Amino acid sequence: MGKSGEAIIADSGTYDVVVIGAGAGGLAAATFAALQGVRTLLVESTDYVGGTSAYSAGTVWAPNTRLAATVGAEDSPETVLRYLDNAVGNRSPRALREAFVANAPAAIHTLMDCTKTQFRAYPRHPDYLSELDGSAVKGRAIEPLPFDASVLGKDMALVRPPIPEFTILGGLMVDRTDITHLLGMTRSMTSLRHAVRLVGGYARDRLRYGRSARMVMGNALIGRLLLSAREAGVELRMNTRVTGLASKQDGTRLTLDDGKTLCATGGVILATGGFARHLTRRAELLPDPVPEHSPSAPGHTGALHDIVLELGARYGEGGASHVFMAPVSKKTRPDGSMAIFPHFVFDRSKPGTVCVGKTGKRFTNESRSYHEFALAQYETGTIPAYLITDAVGLKSYGLGLVRPGGMGKAALVKDGYLTEAPSLTALASALGIDAAGLEATVAQMNVFAKTGLDTAFHRGETAYERHNGDPSHAPNPTLGPIATAPFYAVTLWPADIGAATGLLTDEKARLLDGDGQPISGLYACGNDMQSIMGGVYPGPGITIGPAITFGYIAAMDAVARSAA
Repeated sequence: MGKSGEAIIADSGTYDVVVIGAGAGGLAAATFAALQGVRTLLVESTDYVGGTSAYSAGTVWAPNTRLAATVGAEDSPETVLRYLDNAVGNRSPRALREAFVANAPAAIHTLMDCTKTQFRAYPRHPDYLSELDGSAVKGRAIEPLPFDASVLGKDMALVRPPIPEFTILGGLMVDRTDITHLLGMTRSMTSLRHAVRLVGGYARDRLRYGRSARMVMGNALIGRLLLSAREAGVELRMNTRVTGLASKQDGTRLTLDDGKTLCATGGVILATGGFARHLTRRAELLPDPVPEHSPSAPGHTGALHDIVLELGARYGEGGASHVFMAPVSKKTRPDGSMAIFPHFVFDRSKPGTVCVGKTGKRFTNESRSYHEFALAQYETGTIPAYLITDAVGLKSYGLGLVRPGGMGKAALVKDGYLTEAPSLTALASALGIDAAGLEATVAQMNVFAKTGLDTAFHRGETAYERHNGDPSHAPNPTLGPIATAPFYAVTLWPADIGAATGLLTDEKARLLDGDGQPISGLYACGNDMQSIMGGVYPGPGITIGPAITFGYIAAMDAVARSAA
């Protein structure tokens, strides 16, 4: 073994399958190939495995697995395709969606039956466009089981740590179950015991490993996939860049940045995370103004895209957006680095909040999915936007980096992340927005809170939107009064969270040239592949689910090529 647990490439330099990029899609693809008994190499350009998936909730959108029955969901391939047809339309080839729906269960079941990568279904996690025919409220979104990463040994250090602001106590990862217990530990002995075990275990882990060994969400997914890849026999090469690819009669040749040349007899699978940090392509494809910051991981530079485009590959066209997006707030950390906090669901959909622009007026339904919310900022020119609540809302639900109960409020006000004011007029002045507009907007929201009906933007009318509100709040779980001083605001900016435009492939994940013909021995999955969702965001985990599924499809085809 080499440093940091990496495998040393053997002198022969010949593999059946080589996967480039060790995010969720790449780890899965390499594992699927190795499970077939072929020699498999996984190459990662950074210090860590996991990519942006390690930062995420780890949700996987994989319809019609056997896990759906565990939460009482009834579904079918036909229903899923009807939903995707309604959501995506002609923005992507239907054949790719059909391949995904047909293969997603096999990919997930293979992992669960043959590896340590285990999942469970969310009891309820609606599709984002739940107003469309064919949508579902449960059964399609699954998540990794929490993972004790101590079994990884030295490899634990290879898993990309979570975003610090998504942890507590300086590094303790928590999921929705943990959060419920932490908030309820003063009212329930069960929750108190859970919290004590959680914090006590974290303290022991910090002494033993220097970090939490208990992984949840995206870290749990990546930790499990890394263990699965190792046990399947995948060789791993870290801090290595592929600088050249060439198709030869005996396979695809790869040139590495250390000068070594390898051969992949079955194929090379690109899983590098997409183009979004490419120096010039970012400016060309992202909307104007190009987001200054992104909460995604740093490895997706698009460097391999330059190489395969020279070999004849092409980018897909016709998508609704080149990238998937989310609103974020920004804060300078004590060490001088920038914290980019994505506002997915924890605050925008809660009662007692409203989002406005400089006019003090609303510009969209605050409870829309994060992708649609950020796109609405561009469509309306509301950059930045201001997420506003009152003292009751802040205490009940938090706001951005402010935890429920107001934890961290004073420090965040002091450093300027959170704006606090004794009145709406004073808040408007501090933010530089129109005071009359803000007061009129809040007055209207208070009427909506009483009636439960948002006649302006229809907030809280879909299953998805109501799910992200407060189920104990009536008459509308997303609408509440904004009336108790002091008042608070956080500034929101649109940011990209992953590429939607990628390299054109067929239903076997093979790269296609300008004539629509497969390029021998080259595949793509994850954000390197043109999104089968066509730049639309129809549900939770619609990047990771297809990444794993097309990693499976690509691996099976590459293994068959190698055997042939």
